Amino acid sequence: MNLASLLIEIGCEDLPARDVQPLADALRTALCEALDQAGVPRDAATAFATPRRIAVQVAAVSGMQPDQPIQRKGPALDRAFDAQGAPTKAVQGFARSCGIAPEALTQRDGYVWYEGVAAGRPLADVLNDAVPDIVARLDQAVPRRMRWGGTDVVFARPVRWLLAMHGDAVLPLTAFGLEAGNRTYGHRFHVPEAIDLAEADAYAEQLQAAYVQADSAARRATIRRQVEAVASECGGTARITDALLDEVTALVEWPVAVAGRIAEDFMVLPPEVIVTTVETNQRYFTVFDGEGRLQPAFITVANIESRDPAQLIAGNERVVRPRLADALFFWNQDRRQPLEAFLPKLERVTFQKQLGSLAHKAERVTALARALAEALDADVVTTQRAAALCKADLATQMVFEFTELQGVMGGYYARECGESEAVAEAIASHYAPVGAGAPIPDSVPGRLVALADKLDTLAGIFAIGQPPTASKDPFALRRAAIGVLRILIEGDLALDLHAWLKRALQAQPVDRDGDAALEPLWQFVSERLRGILAERGIGREIFDAVAALGIHDVRDFTARAQAVAAFLAMPEAPQLAAAHKRARNVLRQAGGGDASALDSGAFSDACEGALANSLATQAALQETHLQQGAYTEALRALAALQGPVDAFFDAVMVMADDAAVRANRLALLAQLDATCRRVADVSLLSS
Repeated sequence: MNLASLLIEIGCEDLPARDVQPLADALRTALCEALDQAGVPRDAATAFATPRRIAVQVAAVSGMQPDQPIQRKGPALDRAFDAQGAPTKAVQGFARSCGIAPEALTQRDGYVWYEGVAAGRPLADVLNDAVPDIVARLDQAVPRRMRWGGTDVVFARPVRWLLAMHGDAVLPLTAFGLEAGNRTYGHRFHVPEAIDLAEADAYAEQLQAAYVQADSAARRATIRRQVEAVASECGGTARITDALLDEVTALVEWPVAVAGRIAEDFMVLPPEVIVTTVETNQRYFTVFDGEGRLQPAFITVANIESRDPAQLIAGNERVVRPRLADALFFWNQDRRQPLEAFLPKLERVTFQKQLGSLAHKAERVTALARALAEALDADVVTTQRAAALCKADLATQMVFEFTELQGVMGGYYARECGESEAVAEAIASHYAPVGAGAPIPDSVPGRLVALADKLDTLAGIFAIGQPPTASKDPFALRRAAIGVLRILIEGDLALDLHAWLKRALQAQPVDRDGDAALEPLWQFVSERLRGILAERGIGREIFDAVAALGIHDVRDFTARAQAVAAFLAMPEAPQLAAAHKRARNVLRQAGGGDASALDSGAFSDACEGALANSLATQAALQETHLQQGAYTEALRALAALQGPVDAFFDAVMVMADDAAVRANRLALLAQLDATCRRVADVSLLSS
């Protein structure tokens, strides 16, 4: 077996940064699947990705596909032979199609079968057959593709070379209108000449010598190391986010980090403005000192080792200066009037055509935030003022240009015009949390304004009948719902979410029946809660057990779910859950029972009294724990019921012939059911 490394490289014009790694990963997956489906032995695969190439190297690939077993099912045996045992025409035709005599067919599982062996094919033939599927997988990995050169060939960018090697041999593959060879290319400026590989294993090493660090993970580590070192030389620490690091990694083949200066004139800008300008628009890294203050420096990662670094730095400083100058102009212009003065402009900005303008939304958010503050005995004045101003910055020049600074700039402008720090902080944080793991607002007014804003958006879009679909969520309702839930849970806010969703729906300016949208909206939010709790180890059966009680306080729901999870770890839990399930089934079949009608004097078996006494004792203990919100202890009190419950079901027949006895026993089960449903429906924990 000829085992050697397989190397496939697609060389192209510079790819969009967002496409580089997905394309490399898709090529690796598709190539490995093609080899596996053909039964070609292989070892591990490594993907390479730079702006000008995607490649995959697979170790220890066989040059020949092993012989492949063939099995074809033929006619059923009851149609295979005539009365004399001779093969029927159906069998004869099947044998002919397989190229053998009928006598060579086998019989099993009620059918005749052809079992043979197909000779393995060369690796090049296997891959050429797989090329259309591989190309299709690459097409699916990117959102946009293009044609070039008057052909029907499509890819993310024009393909300029194709390399395919197995060991030291070139594989005669055809794709993208090109014949594969052993030629690749190094860095566009440092080593522009073609490189002819002698063998596949030399790929990464020869590219490294040609100023191309093809391994994206290694290149990413190099960039991080260089940026950190340069930031240290600047006397600070670089702000390195995963998103920016990934993007810069996909923009360069040979990273060289250098530092530039930000003119002192621009340092009067809020730090977030400079960070947004430098990082988001220019893909530079910002530098902070040990106390978290932004420094007048940035770090850019060049794709070349310049002979004149000073000129390179000056060029990057020249590029960033106009963007910062624009930001400074917006900052000065916006501050010429108080934040409140921008509110009338919101009347000319549509939020959603059926829901009115941003001014209308701001009014609804203000009313809802005030009501929330009153319900929670919070700072009504601060909450209402922050809610009234929270959307004003959407009409400023700064936010028009840098939309990601919405809220943040509102906070700065509020401080500039004399609003209290509490109001400014609440405005700045009311979009929080902005993503998974991001913090919720720090202050209670900030949390309430954020809640009101998100509840209004959820209610409004559901009220007009446009809930998100599996593929589209233009108003980010999933994120809004998760934000609401996280604020309630992490902010420890006791609210009936179902009732507040209903209130938000009733405030919407639509003619549709708000109640009709309430349950779909509640189910949508509940599914997001299920997901949040699942991430915390709360299983589906626990969630359903708590949801069965109709708990609408999310904080309370979470505490109950966590208590149930602890209860399930007790050895008595499974049997008690099964017994409760049995009790509920009996009650359902009997049409229910009246717990208040229990007559202890009518017991005819000692186990009835034992269960009644145990229920009374544990119910009293449970009530004490429930009043303290100690759900785990309340559930643990149920463990003592397991023995008396099991004894009851073993000793008595609930559905006795005597109607009075039967009713009394049903009343006892009704008390058991009520006790087992104080924290969650324990019966739903039974598998």
